[in-house]
Amino acid sequence: MNQQDNRFLYPVLGVIFFSIWMAYLESAVVVYLRELYYPEGFSFPIRFIPTRIALIELGREAATIFMLLSIAFLVGRKAWTRLAYFMLAFGVWDVWYYLWLKVFLNWPESLVTWDLLFLIPVPWAGPVLAPLIVALSLVGAALLILRLEHKGYAFRLTKGEWFTLVAAALIIFLSFVLEAPQILRNAVPTTYHWELLVLGELLGGTVLLRAVRRIVK
Repeated sequence: MNQQDNRFLYPVLGVIFFSIWMAYLESAVVVYLRELYYPEGFSFPIRFIPTRIALIELGREAATIFMLLSIAFLVGRKAWTRLAYFMLAFGVWDVWYYLWLKVFLNWPESLVTWDLLFLIPVPWAGPVLAPLIVALSLVGAALLILRLEHKGYAFRLTKGEWFTLVAAALIIFLSFVLEAPQILRNAVPTTYHWELLVLGELLGGTVLLRAVRRIVK
């Protein structure tokens, strides 16, 4: 392996290593919360926790995102590489979060087990498989962008591609929050809109591949 390859590989491995152990920390906190509020095992409907603890939990979720952004800004040198490192960190963290929970709690029982994903700005929920698909997509896209940048290509999106990418992200976000009213009414979420996830993934993947073809040519 030559020095040029090392300059690509070492930062990527560093971000992956950081994200794996950050996921350990995150999953450990969830283990403690479940021991306190779901000693018999997590399930819907959710139990509303005291306001002070809920605010701390919201802060913890925000802190998680800020930590992932921080490592991306430390390692990346340009806007697109920083975004790509954030995508890589987020994706690896999310995958390993569930792997650690499986180790600690033997949970989830299956890939279609429902989970409460985030609380900001409203509760996100869905089968575990859904966020894992998004996480793996982020990892793949991030590695592709970083590899292009490493080879000297300047990754860019046109205005139309930006619009489509933002639309894809919003569609995927919508797939996770449509059941928020049910959750806030202390009911059990029943329907995950896989069609929205598939549509968002297809749009995002199409934009990425189209941009790569244009840039390489």
